[in-house]
Amino acid sequence: MKLRSRAAFWIAAIGIVALAAGVAESRRHSAGGGNSTGPVSSAVEKADAATPPARSDNFGDGTPDFLRLDSPSDQEAFRRWFSLIAEFQALRPPKDLPREIIDCAALLRYSYRNALRDHNAAWIRETQIVPSTAVPSIEKYQYPHTPLGAALFRVKPGKFQPSDVKDGTFAEFADAKTLEGLNTFFLSRDIGAARPGDLLFYRQLMQDSPFHSMVFVGRSQWNVDGPGNADDVLVYHTGPIEKGPGEMRRIRMVELLRHPSPQWRPVPGNSNFLGVYRWNILKGAN
Repeated sequence: MKLRSRAAFWIAAIGIVALAAGVAESRRHSAGGGNSTGPVSSAVEKADAATPPARSDNFGDGTPDFLRLDSPSDQEAFRRWFSLIAEFQALRPPKDLPREIIDCAALLRYSYRNALRDHNAAWIRETQIVPSTAVPSIEKYQYPHTPLGAALFRVKPGKFQPSDVKDGTFAEFADAKTLEGLNTFFLSRDIGAARPGDLLFYRQLMQDSPFHSMVFVGRSQWNVDGPGNADDVLVYHTGPIEKGPGEMRRIRMVELLRHPSPQWRPVPGNSNFLGVYRWNILKGAN
């Protein structure tokens, strides 16, 4: 698969950088009331580490209910930010790719954490990500001010127990296999079930690192494919290729379904395709 041209993206980017202030301003007013200090302070208060988090794990999947996004608005905001951030990494110049993104799992971790942050002006300056339209941040909590701090990913099996908060059950790092097994849940092997922000997992036994993931973006939020283009797209990082560091790639679903190597086609008849998965924090959402 070849990298798509980024020229159109950067032409469009010039015209939208000025919206950064508008994005930040919309966040300050999203909670209602022009004099509000915004969701940042309220989110920090909700996630105050001194307040013991709820102990429930209603789905028994190891993800505490205090981490789940309960409201439809938070669920939608997470989906939009996660897919938007992941896709941006495939559109930006390779030299600007964050150094931590070295494989497919690193892309997931980076996009997940940043989707949960407060997307204010400071965040925009740090990441250089300026959406073409204002997207609200989630309100329940914001990274790293969560009941788990910065350790968002479950790395040990089992149902959630209060001791998990401090005993190393959750960590900042998790590989693709751990993200698939302990932090997401299986939806279907039918790609039609995927929604923006969902993941495709593969197990390629002939590779040194057999587990691989892709982000289902759906229709791009960036104006790079022309007006009215409704093609679904996916993005992923290849991981190291031979002696090189690998690269970000962006591909349309119709291209992936016709991939010259059948083991990469996301179809039920491909035993290497594990299926479509969704983050545990969205479990229960339609």
